Amino acid sequence: MSQLPGVAVQDVAASLYIHPFMLSRWRKQAREGVIMTKGVAVDKAVAAELKDLRRVKKAYEQLKLEHDLLKKAIAFTSGRKVTSSPSSNSSKCSTP
Repeated sequence: MSQLPGVAVQDVAASLYIHPFMLSRWRKQAREGVIMTKGVAVDKAVAAELKDLRRVKKAYEQLKLEHDLLKKAIAFTSGRKVTSSPSSNSSKCSTP
């Protein structure tokens, strides 16, 4: 699965609950012939779904960052105290 186009090693490792380094090590050993792998054919629909899932995850992370930034901006602007300038204060002139 990790050799499919558009699929990241980190995503595959996370789905298998292993460290990405371990998966990378196994991939290297398979390339070098140290370990034998089975030729597994992955359905094109599954590959497309994995690619789409990665895109959705990336968009979700971007939205989370934007949401956090907006929350901070709202907290900053609502926490500011309104100060008035001396020229905006209307002073009443008292006539004797």
